[in-house]
Amino acid sequence: MAQLIVRNLDGDLVDRLKRRAAERGVSAEEAHRQILEEVLRPEPRESLKELILQMPDVGDDADFARADDEGRDVEL
Repeated sequence: MAQLIVRNLDGDLVDRLKRRAAERGVSAEEAHRQILEEVLRPEPRESLKELILQMPDVGDDADFARADDEGRDVEL
């Protein structure tokens, strides 16, 4: 595994990292790894096509037919 050293961090940022780690019951190093994972390796999002294909096939196409609308007469 590779190592990463981050220098010149603001003290407040380090405190926040340590606080976040304590709240989660992990080390600051582990919290740092988790943050990097969340940001740099997000879960893949499904494409619109995949989401549409998951929709159940219900109803008839006629349910979505447009009514023939001739509009109304307008006096100009």
